[in-house]
Amino acid sequence: QAFLGVTSTLNVAVFRDHFVLEDLVEEMKKQSPGLDFGPLQPDGQIAVQGSFPALRELREFLLLKAKSFSEKDRREGKSQQRLRRKLQEPRGATETRNSTRDAHREKQEVVLDTDIYLYMRSFHPRTFQADDVVISAVTDGDITTVCIESAGRKAAHGLRARKRIEDSSVELQRVLRKERICFKGHSRAEKQRHQQLCERLKPRYPAVLVLPYDSHMDLVGTSADVFGFAEDVRR
Repeated sequence: QAFLGVTSTLNVAVFRDHFVLEDLVEEMKKQSPGLDFGPLQPDGQIAVQGSFPALRELREFLLLKAKSFSEKDRREGKSQQRLRRKLQEPRGATETRNSTRDAHREKQEVVLDTDIYLYMRSFHPRTFQADDVVISAVTDGDITTVCIESAGRKAAHGLRARKRIEDSSVELQRVLRKERICFKGHSRAEKQRHQQLCERLKPRYPAVLVLPYDSHMDLVGTSADVFGFAEDVRR
């Protein structure tokens, strides 16, 4: 499995009263030539695949479109905030959410693929270290949200920490691969032998992250390392 891109389903039905959806999709394609668009569904949903930064730019483009008629919507009892909620946020390697500020601190969030986050924590821990910045994380399945908090007068430190995390995740997305070794049909003793073997192989593949689970084991690393590690385990 390769971390090649992100797939997101966007709901553009909220634009139906203001645009011909087919024309809007064509405009989206011109705006984001690096993205792959699936067919527009009757309910207004469309699948889009590509890099996370490109998907984020597309979402910002759509939000600007929404803003163009938000004044009229407010007069009709609607709000731009409602449109924002209806636009499904894309999931993937990394996402920066809008920062929230108060008088004392600034808080920002970056959403990462959990496997990439775990790899960064294991092999690039300094990515999550910065002066005058508190960095924490919450994992929910295959998505991990990294929270970056900085004092108001140290906001620039938080911005630099966020950019460092984003840049590192994008680079790792390009080079990392994941191989899964399934334990289906294996006895408990066989699973233990697999785990013991992986422990013995770790020194030979120091840049491979081994993630053990009850039903399988994931190997995360470069293509050559992951392939070699998995072949040694299977032999």
